[in-house]
Amino acid sequence: MLSESFKKQYLQNWQLYIFLLPSLAFILTFAYVPMAGIQIAFKEYNFNLGIWGSEWVGLANFRRFFDSYQFTTLLWNTVSLSFYALIAGFPLPIIFALLLNSFTSAKYKKLVQSISYMPHFISTVVIVGMLIQLFNPRTGAFGALFTLFTDSMLPDAFGKPGAFQHLYVWSGIWQGIGWGSIIYIAALSAVDEELHDAAQIDGATRFQRVRHIDFPSILPTATIMLILSVGHIMDVGFEKVYLMQNDLNISKSEVISTYVYKVGMTIGSGDFSFATAIGLFNSLINFALLITVNLASKKFSNTSLW
Repeated sequence: MLSESFKKQYLQNWQLYIFLLPSLAFILTFAYVPMAGIQIAFKEYNFNLGIWGSEWVGLANFRRFFDSYQFTTLLWNTVSLSFYALIAGFPLPIIFALLLNSFTSAKYKKLVQSISYMPHFISTVVIVGMLIQLFNPRTGAFGALFTLFTDSMLPDAFGKPGAFQHLYVWSGIWQGIGWGSIIYIAALSAVDEELHDAAQIDGATRFQRVRHIDFPSILPTATIMLILSVGHIMDVGFEKVYLMQNDLNISKSEVISTYVYKVGMTIGSGDFSFATAIGLFNSLINFALLITVNLASKKFSNTSLW
C-alpha cells in the first residue's frame, strides 16, 4: 500500500508524474518487454513455433559456445581490446579537462573546446573511411609520406592483425577525448575560486593547485565514470569493428559482438538461440564486473553508484 506521505506528494505534484509517463512507457516497451525474448537462449528456436512453442534445451547453447574452438579467441580479443581502450582512453579526457581548465584565456579555451568536440559528431562509417584513406599504402597521406622519406611502401595497416587494436583504440580516443571531457569540465567549474586564491597566497604553483585542488574535486566524478566504463567492458562497439574487419586481420578483430551478428543475423546462419545465448553471457559478465567494481569502490573510496 502507498504511504500517506506519498499520496499527499502525488496529489500536490500530479502534473509532474504525467510528464514521466512517456519516458516510463518508452523504457517498458524497449527495455523490459524485450527481456521476455531472453528465453530463446534456453530453447532451440523455431520460427514456425515461435518463442513460446520452441523446444526447451536448457544450457545446451551455452555449452556449445564454451566448447567452441573460437571461445578462447573471441573472449581474449574482446577483453584485450576493451581493457586497452579503457586504460589508454579513460585518463586522457581527465587530463584534457585539467589542461583546459588551466587556460587563462577564455576565448582560447572555447576555441580548443569547440575543435575537440567536432570529431564526436563524425559518423562511424566516415571515421573508418578516413582511416582507410589515411593508411592506404599507395594513395593515403601516411603512405605517401612514408614512401617519400623511406623510398619504400608503407605496410598495409588494415592487413596486419597486430595493428588493428591500435587503429581502433587511438582513433576512438581522438574522436571522443573532447566530448568525454565535458563532464569533468563541468565538475571543475564548481570548484570554489577562493581555494585557488588562498593557495596562490601561500605560494602554490599552478601544477600544485591542479594536483591538490582541481584533481581531488573531480575524483568522485571520475570514479563513477570508471565504474560505468567497467560495466561496459565487454561491449566493444560492433559497427566500427565490423567496418574495420577483413580476412587479413580477423584473427584479432573478431569479437563477441561481431560473432553474434554473424551467427544470428547473416544469411545462411540465423541461429537465433545460439546468438542470444552468447549475448546473454556477454551481458552477465558485464553485470558481474559492474557489481564487483562498485562494491570495491564503495569499500575503498566511499564513492559508488548505490
